[in-house]
Parts: sequence; C-alpha cells; structure tokens
Amino acid sequence: MAVDLSQIVKAYDVRGVVPDQWDESLAELFGAAFAEVTGAEAIVTGHDMRPSSPGLSRAFARGAAARGVNVTEIGLCSTDQLYYASGDFDLPGAMFTASHNPAQYNGIKMCRAGAAPVGQDTGLADIRALVERWSAAGGSVPEPAGTAGTITQRDTLNDYAAYLRSLVDLATIRPLKVVVDAGNGMGGHTVPTVFEGLPLDLVPMYFELDGTFPNHEANPLDPKNIVDLQARVREERADLGIAFDGDADRCFVVDENGDPVSPSAITALVASRELAKHGGKGVVIHNLITSWSVPEVVRENGGTPVRTRVGHSFIKQEMATTGAIFGGEHSAHYYFRDFWNADTGMLAALHVLAALGGQDGTLSALVAQYDRYAGSGEINSTVDDQTARLAAVKSAYQGREGVTIDELDGLTVSAADWWFNVRPSNTEPLLRLNAEAREQPTMAKVRDEVLEIIRG
Repeated sequence: MAVDLSQIVKAYDVRGVVPDQWDESLAELFGAAFAEVTGAEAIVTGHDMRPSSPGLSRAFARGAAARGVNVTEIGLCSTDQLYYASGDFDLPGAMFTASHNPAQYNGIKMCRAGAAPVGQDTGLADIRALVERWSAAGGSVPEPAGTAGTITQRDTLNDYAAYLRSLVDLATIRPLKVVVDAGNGMGGHTVPTVFEGLPLDLVPMYFELDGTFPNHEANPLDPKNIVDLQARVREERADLGIAFDGDADRCFVVDENGDPVSPSAITALVASRELAKHGGKGVVIHNLITSWSVPEVVRENGGTPVRTRVGHSFIKQEMATTGAIFGGEHSAHYYFRDFWNADTGMLAALHVLAALGGQDGTLSALVAQYDRYAGSGEINSTVDDQTARLAAVKSAYQGREGVTIDELDGLTVSAADWWFNVRPSNTEPLLRLNAEAREQPTMAKVRDEVLEIIRG
C-alpha cells in the first residue's frame, strides 16, 4: 500500500508523530533511500534522547546496510555533533531528532558529506519518491546488495568538544558563573564535556536527558520556556545564562539581569569576532529579518554583509557560494565556515563566553553596542487566507513616499526610520511579522498598524 509522506517530509527534514505518521518500518526505507540517493559507500548516524530515537535510528541503519552501505553510529549526540562527524569523516549523515517539537514527534535531519544540507531541491524529494515507490510495492526494499554493509559504533563526543575548543581562544578568560538550561535535551549530554576545564562555575538546569520534556518545551525562542533560566540567573547572581533547544543546535542567551539578548545582537557580536579572526575581511550572511545592526557592525569591522532568505538551506547555500566566514539568523541558528558551513549553537556560546570573559564589564554592557534598535520580535497571526492578507499589507504601503518594498521572502517594507517583514508560514495558516525602528514608539506604531491589516 502506498503511503502519503506529504505530511512528514518538510522543506528541510522529515518530521512527524510516531507511530501515527511514521515508524521503524518507514525509517528503514528512508535509510535505504538515503543510501541510494547519496550513492555513498558509508554514512554516519546519530540520535537525540527521545524514547523513539534509538529504534528509528537503528532501523535507518539497517535499511542503509541492506544496500551495501557501512554505517557508523555515533549514538546519543546533538545535531551539531552529527554535523561534526559528517564533516570530520567526510560522510553523509542522518540525525534523528524533532528538535523542539513535543515528545510524540520525531524526525530526520540529513546531510551529504561535509555536512552539506539535504533539502527538497538537494535530494529530499528524491528520497521521498523512492520511499513512496517502495511502500507501494509492499514495503520492502528491492534487490538487497550482494554484500550487506556493516553497522559499527563510535564515540565522537570528546573529539567534537576538542574541535570546537580549537576554534575559540578561551585560554585567558576570567572566571565566569554561567547557568545553562538544557531543557532535558542534548545540551545536558554535550555541555559538561565541552565546558570541562574552563574557568566556569557551571550551574546546570534540566541536564537529565528526557525526551518527554518534563520541565518545559525545549524551545528557548518562546519566552515562557526561559522563565526558569531568567529567575535562576538572578538568584545565582550569575554572569549570564544560556539555553539550548532539544537537539542543542541553537543557543539563546540571557544577560546578568536575566534579560534576553536578541539573536541579532549575538550575530553581530560573533560576526565582529570572526572578522577579527580573519583579518577584518570576509562575507557575513544574515537573513532579512535580523536587525539593521547586523550589517552595520559587519561593515564597521571591515566585512561584507549579504542578505538572504530565512531558512538554513538558503543560508548554507549562500555560505558555500560566497565563501562566507559566518552567518546568523533571528532564530538563534549560527553558521560557521570553520564548521563546514553548518550551524552550531555550542560554538556561538563559546564565542559569547570568550567575549565576556576577555573583558571586565557585564554582558548587558557588552551587547549594548550590538543592540541598537527597537525590535518587535516575531509575532504570529492566524489567518484564513495568507495570500489575501499579504496582498492587503502590500496595497496599504505601495506608493507611499519614501517607502521601498521587496519580496525576496514574503514582503519587506522599509523606510528611513523603520522596516517590517511579513512572511507566510510553510506549515501552518500563519503570517509572521517582524518590525524594527530607530525608536520604540515608532516601532510600536508600525507594528500595530500592520497587525491591524493582517488581522482584518
């Protein structure tokens, strides 16, 4: 019987409810299809702490091995640890995680050798087509290889930690007290090894690996999920707090007062450090809803900012095309040329620690120079008709004096003192608004005006 994968094969990954939408038998077909599409002789796999992850990951390995591919399983890992293995071993990789989604979800993030992304246009559509064809033919992979591949295990945690530490000079930082909220996700596995031996007084929160997320959803971009971290930073009088998402590829930072530091400010901070490391030259990628401060800081430090669409496949493609040294997104994804153009929240966190520990001031004072404007954050509105609402917004601003409109990704409207972007969600009936202005009252006025149009 044919299966409909349209609900679980997304733009960049596979994601759905287990076992309702997919299970180990489908995971096995995905493993075989991944082997076929990449044409690899060997691959590497890893998985997060969700209850369903070990079984799905092993089934995927069986499917690949049946096609004659040798599989190296690195077991429990963060997504960026899987990217490290893909880069270091120069092998295609598959990570079993649903990131910050609730416990009943699971998914696969796939990459080619050197952590190059696999998305709809770079192999995912072909993988989906094969899985659907094989399902229709009875669910078994046709023509097993003459010689089955091997499945072996290898621990990469220490090598991953050592590699990250080699990219940031932490030798001379002052002692810092840091609260880390792992959200019961993979940060609880990686942080102790990566931070080991550094002059840090580490206060761990929710480091127990638990894919049912008993304390809060592992999505630090939602303000309600960092409330515990904020309170603990104040209580401990810590220098900063760091929160990781479920698969620990994103990091979110709060300052010594427990106030959130915008990912745009972190992007600008890390960009200035990466440019200094590369002699004040280089391209830095930022998506179109990061703050105005990001391209400003990049230019001030000798670099060339390049604006791109939202989404890791666009960022990684632009990184590869331009040879960019660094890239950042509003969603707290940070990409490094020195890390195979892949995203790693852990490396961004080390940069923040190095920057803070390399001087005597507070984090709030340090990031103030990178946080220059009033931003709305991302505001979601449920709408009946995304296209019609977007057209209404465009119509309201088109032809206004001093206003420019571009449609690189959704609708971006800019003036001398403000800008906003409205983008449709690919997966839900939502429009996402981000607005920024030189002054808070202006931002509030623009934000409210646009929301009134969107919400009709």
